[in-house]
Amino acid sequence: MQQFRIRPEEPEDWWEVEALYDLCFAPGREALSSYRLRDDVPPVAGLSQVARDGQGILAGAIRFWPVHIEDHDALLLGPVAVHPTHQGEGLGGYLIHQGVEAGRAKGWDRVMLVGDAPYYARFGFNRLTGVEMPPPTNPDRVLGLELIPGVWSGIQGVVTRWTR
Repeated sequence: MQQFRIRPEEPEDWWEVEALYDLCFAPGREALSSYRLRDDVPPVAGLSQVARDGQGILAGAIRFWPVHIEDHDALLLGPVAVHPTHQGEGLGGYLIHQGVEAGRAKGWDRVMLVGDAPYYARFGFNRLTGVEMPPPTNPDRVLGLELIPGVWSGIQGVVTRWTR
């Protein structure tokens, strides 16, 4: 993998990261239900990361948001994006691994996302049954990762915005 400088996202990175997400995702991405959970909620401090190449150009970014599932807390991973000129270099996977481990170090027990199960399975994510994202979300794309074994067991309910 090429050398990248990876560091926590800072407020001055915000618009550049948003431009990367606009480049990598379909128009209307902000209409997705996961964005309703992020409205007026800051990302979890220190977990959202940016990766810059040797010229200082943004190559990738990942964000994590706090959410509730009934009385339980979870990290909502996403979006994660890699600039098209750097896709296939392993940067996205590296950002996911680093972000998940940083979440574990900060005391989070579980991570969830809405995504492609075959892709995210390589990182240990599995389909969550009984955990409902706001509509319209395909339930087959609601995935979770346990940072402590068994922590998703028995958790059911609607995912809601962070209120603390």
